[in-house]
Amino acid sequence: MPRTYAVLSARCRFLSRHIQWHQAVPKSLLHMSCRSCSPLRSPQFRVDVQHGPPQGFRPRITPLMPMDRTCRRLHTQKILVAPLMFTGLLIGLWIWKSIMMVVFQNKIIYMPGLPPNARSERVMDWLSRCGGIQWSEERTKATDGTDLAMAVATVPLPKGNRQVAAGAGKTVVAHVYVLYFQGNASSIPPRLPDLSWVLRAISDSKQYALAPMELTFVCLSYRGYWTSRGRASEPGIRLDAEAGVNWILQHHERTFGKDSTTRPILLVWGQSIGSGVATNLAAAGRIPEKLPIQGVILETPFLSIRSMLETLYPQKWLPYKYLWPFLRNHLDSYANLSLIAQKAKEKGKEAPSIYILQAERDELVPKEQTERLYRRCTELGLPVEKGVASVAFHQEAIARGPGKKLASEAILKLAKRALDTSQG
Repeated sequence: MPRTYAVLSARCRFLSRHIQWHQAVPKSLLHMSCRSCSPLRSPQFRVDVQHGPPQGFRPRITPLMPMDRTCRRLHTQKILVAPLMFTGLLIGLWIWKSIMMVVFQNKIIYMPGLPPNARSERVMDWLSRCGGIQWSEERTKATDGTDLAMAVATVPLPKGNRQVAAGAGKTVVAHVYVLYFQGNASSIPPRLPDLSWVLRAISDSKQYALAPMELTFVCLSYRGYWTSRGRASEPGIRLDAEAGVNWILQHHERTFGKDSTTRPILLVWGQSIGSGVATNLAAAGRIPEKLPIQGVILETPFLSIRSMLETLYPQKWLPYKYLWPFLRNHLDSYANLSLIAQKAKEKGKEAPSIYILQAERDELVPKEQTERLYRRCTELGLPVEKGVASVAFHQEAIARGPGKKLASEAILKLAKRALDTSQG
């Protein structure tokens, strides 16, 4: 019997060490080391003593493990592996695209590098297609120091005398300036031939007697576009637009003198996303009191960036239209119209006239958005007029004859109305 108890004592000591080992081993290794042990609790044991042969008895150690506590492995049916992997890949791609859209939205909205040679274009390479309109490249700086490029041209208005207009300021009633904001791609030089056609139509028109006057057309290149420095963003482009207005005022004072009686008439023209830049400037821009905006031309405008997300990507399974809370660029012309009307009412002045130029076959901006902008102007009491360029797509509003004619007539109408208002 002493020997029997000695064996039992040794087995118990071994059992104790076995339990301590299970408690010390991590749960992940416990599955590999002992399939019959639960990773949550140490097993319980029962010691039975059987009397054996005459030389003694042999203890038998039996673990007590309930059947429902044994470890089981999860097995996936092979037929489900491919669908699960494909679904996970789609979810991962959806999340990745959403993150990329938010992080790189400036590069997606503003594309100064398209086409690849857009930033190396030169004005002189396009002058032969401008029908005699002489364009010159000018430079200015935004308030944050960003260097900006501009293309500038001056033409006489109907029955105007260029020499008189450039001479003594006393003989000139007013001078018209048009500040042009381009779309989201390409640069200024390729746009000069179409704009030159508009300027020739303005100069040759005999519809309005505006003599002796001239018109100076200023095409502003946003930061990051053409030869302008910096990177494009809505806050930065706001500063660029204000810099364009300040340059026009300085140019007017250099030409006619600070104390001249020649009145500057400022019109702004925005194409596509440039329409949002134009309404931003008219609504909340820091504009000198001497140079108020008296007319706004919106070529193929849209309501806002958010509305364009919903228009271009209406599919529910795409992430784009759900990302509007993360937008850093809004270009919300619909909201800006309210600010323009409110600003004019607070200052007790007449609001600028709005002219909307719509492309009949616009494949990007639905005509419903243009109509909503027109109705919004009428609701707010803003003087508004709309023209439709027939047989024109989004980028062709002034590329065809009807659109060019509408644009030139719009500038003449806005200039005549601003001149009559200032004289009255």
